[in-house]
Amino acid sequence: MRVVVQRVSSASVTIDGIEKSRIGTGLLVLVGIEEADDRADASWLASKILGLRIFPDSDGVMNLSVTDIGGSLLVISQFTLHAMTKKGNRPSYIRAAKPGHAVPLYEFFVSELAGSGIEVGTGEFGADMKVALVNEGPVTIVMDSKNRE
Repeated sequence: MRVVVQRVSSASVTIDGIEKSRIGTGLLVLVGIEEADDRADASWLASKILGLRIFPDSDGVMNLSVTDIGGSLLVISQFTLHAMTKKGNRPSYIRAAKPGHAVPLYEFFVSELAGSGIEVGTGEFGADMKVALVNEGPVTIVMDSKNRE
């Protein structure tokens, strides 16, 4: 699994002109799932995201996690995170998981995050979504469960 985590002061997702989810201070998490991913990948990333110390403490040092500050999460599925661009100019998405594998894993990932008691908003898997955000910092972190070492 591959994620892009952005520290935000606000973020929202709109589908067919209707706002589905909105958060204030917290993290926007774009998540891409490939066929080789499993629940262990999802659990590991959920734990890492909840523990990331990327919010400022009283001294302005990035030393607090989203749970420490009582923030929220907005989790958006994004198969394009597994785009392969080595050949030509049209990305290949062959490594991205098919919905039969990706949807249950995405839902498990969301439940792992929500199990911490933090508010978690979502988009809709496979939908054409409009994502709006105000990136604070900016702070953007890319993580891949296949690169744990």
